[in-house]
Amino acid sequence: MAFWILLTLAGLCLLTSLLPLVRQPHGIFRVFDFPRMQIFVVCLLTGGFALALVPFGSELLLILGLLGCALVIQLIHILRFSPIWPRSVRNFAGASGSAPKLRMLVANVKQSNTDYQRLIDVVKRTQPDIALFMETDAKWAKALQPIAEDLETCIAHPLDNSYGMVLYSRLKIRKQQIRFLTNEEVPSFDCVVELDDGTVFRLLTVHPEPPVVHGDTIGRDAEIAKVAKLVRAEDGAVIVTGDLNDVAWSPGTRRFVRISRLLDPREGRGPYNSFDARYFFLRWPLDHIFLSSHFQVIAMKRMPFVGSDHFPMLYELALLPDGQPYREPEPTSSSDIEQADDLVETEEARDRRPVGHDWE
Repeated sequence: MAFWILLTLAGLCLLTSLLPLVRQPHGIFRVFDFPRMQIFVVCLLTGGFALALVPFGSELLLILGLLGCALVIQLIHILRFSPIWPRSVRNFAGASGSAPKLRMLVANVKQSNTDYQRLIDVVKRTQPDIALFMETDAKWAKALQPIAEDLETCIAHPLDNSYGMVLYSRLKIRKQQIRFLTNEEVPSFDCVVELDDGTVFRLLTVHPEPPVVHGDTIGRDAEIAKVAKLVRAEDGAVIVTGDLNDVAWSPGTRRFVRISRLLDPREGRGPYNSFDARYFFLRWPLDHIFLSSHFQVIAMKRMPFVGSDHFPMLYELALLPDGQPYREPEPTSSSDIEQADDLVETEEARDRRPVGHDWE
């Protein structure tokens, strides 16, 4: 009996490891991009029970073989986001005042969450230069107004469909645009921000649709791909941040990195799992920041629980206009561009409401 239970578990581990390798933009394949670390742990536990309960022989080797294949697949994807991997963005080691600094707080508030003060307290405590809030409806937009005492500039597009967005800034916003990249109900912000010393950078904030098992992920993947193409030719400093509803190691996010030529500061540091804040055993990195090579990292922190299903993320960065990347961005292939173009063309031809517009 123990053999058959363990064999079934090993088979499921391998199956759920193989399904995401199918490069189709559909939830039945893409949802298994998310729990790679959980599957890795299940593989280890299953292997441990097998070694303890199954006598050495062909049956044990079969179980271990299946688990070994699954473990290798998972490691290929998640090892990049561990401290043993080389960092793509170096730590800032300059003397105090040698480069302009930026502190940014990024938080998906969860529209139905009404614990407003807990998040406001985090803002007051961390004193960010820029604070981005997603899933903000009119109630959240009103509740966040007290932070205007410190962050005077506000760009707000509250919505009751879980895609509202509000940005507060202490820094000067030279240019600002509310974009609807692939869906007229899903906003993003495109800004040019000026730091205290006059240095500027481009900031894009995004919140694409979540994947669902019964539907395709073209909307999410197309928006991420379009953002990548928007910043690809940018010569100056760039930050793309937000809740991408995709994990750092997924095909869509890796394609974004290759096309945009931006760098993921989690590489060589850790996954910084920001979702789900309510369940410790179901967590993966959904809230992202991607940087041009002009930036170096002072600190990255996952902030405490604020009543949302996401933890807020705090990023402290230094901007070095002539800085060089610790590692060169990944090269872009012609197939990356073709896939991105196909996704955007398909999504822009559709007329539909975004996934999850009625969940809250």
